[in-house]
Amino acid sequence: MKRIANLAIEVANASATTIREKVHLGEVEPYVDYYATPCQEDPFEIPLDEKLDILIRTTEALGTHKSIRATEAFMTFWRTHKFFLSTEGAFIEQDIMESGGGFSATAVGNSDAQRRSYPNSLRGDYSTAGYEFIREMQFLSHTERVRDEAVALLKAPPCPSLEATIIIDSSQMALQVHESCGHPTELDRVLGTEISLAGGSFLTLEKLGNLKYGSPIVNIVQDATAPGGLGTFGYDDEGVKAQRTDIIRNGIFTGYLTSRETAPIINGKSNGCMRADGYNRIPLIRMTNINLEPGEGTLRDLIADTKKGYYFDINKSWSIDDKRLNFQFGVEAAWEITDGKLRRMLKNPIYTGITPDFWNKCDAICGKAEWHIWGIPGCGKGQPMQTAHVAHGASPARFNGVKIGVSK
Repeated sequence: MKRIANLAIEVANASATTIREKVHLGEVEPYVDYYATPCQEDPFEIPLDEKLDILIRTTEALGTHKSIRATEAFMTFWRTHKFFLSTEGAFIEQDIMESGGGFSATAVGNSDAQRRSYPNSLRGDYSTAGYEFIREMQFLSHTERVRDEAVALLKAPPCPSLEATIIIDSSQMALQVHESCGHPTELDRVLGTEISLAGGSFLTLEKLGNLKYGSPIVNIVQDATAPGGLGTFGYDDEGVKAQRTDIIRNGIFTGYLTSRETAPIINGKSNGCMRADGYNRIPLIRMTNINLEPGEGTLRDLIADTKKGYYFDINKSWSIDDKRLNFQFGVEAAWEITDGKLRRMLKNPIYTGITPDFWNKCDAICGKAEWHIWGIPGCGKGQPMQTAHVAHGASPARFNGVKIGVSK
């Protein structure tokens, strides 16, 4: 330990010879504290046979139709025990527990392949919680619907190409927030110190407090204190206490994700977003829980209030430019809405937009009953790349005049 500490001092002294501007770290209270994730059931104490039994029964239930050619079910658990000590006097111990999983079924036929997932696509859903989170998902209660919808998509007509009113489900809204609100508000991207892997940001400094990012009902916060969020912790990796701060308030861009180094540049204090994915990586500004605050009403109410439109459900693909402006998202399935009711299913739905223009088209967000915080354990950033665990709370939301389908 002494050898490594002395080596770090040598590297710091050598690096100091190349300084162009001295780094100013914002002041922070040197906390001495312990934080642990609330956890009812330790997932590492649950017998492996019990976990495998659920996964096997899930894949068997999904595969009971001849058109289902591939099934997948999975669970993942992490326990991270970390210490943070600083020369300013901080001594922080944290014990973070994370649990999650999901499943999918892929149907093949009619020269086509279609997939449906639960509760979310790609890596499923995750929480800072114990095995109780897996129990709450009730895998086996959802296999029949997922199987049948995957098969039905094979015969469904394709999504048309036009401008339309769309309602986006909660899980896809989470990814929309991630790509078009979370990443561009990372202040290191804005300043150009982190740009090589996934680009910079259109949110240059003069836009702070001035840009009409979305309609007046759009409110987005970074909240590392949200119960169950995958971006929930006690302290970041600079020893800054977890907190909740505004990113967008009443549609106006009001805040960045910052660090002790970057916050003073905008005359602010760090809002606790510096994290590393291991002991041997330097912390970077990372999303915590970037949440779209709920509005009013249920999804049923919102559909009933929509005379003509489309309901888009669960992500299938995504693409966004290196300034986080122009984007295209594909989802697994869509349904036509006519006279306030869901009608026929459509396959291969796509929608496109430009970030501020898109968010200004938001005219309704469902209420707290529809709000869910979705865990995303695979957010990449940095070189060498680091993988962060983040989350996004969202309710289904409606947008008008959105381009859908494939433009000719």
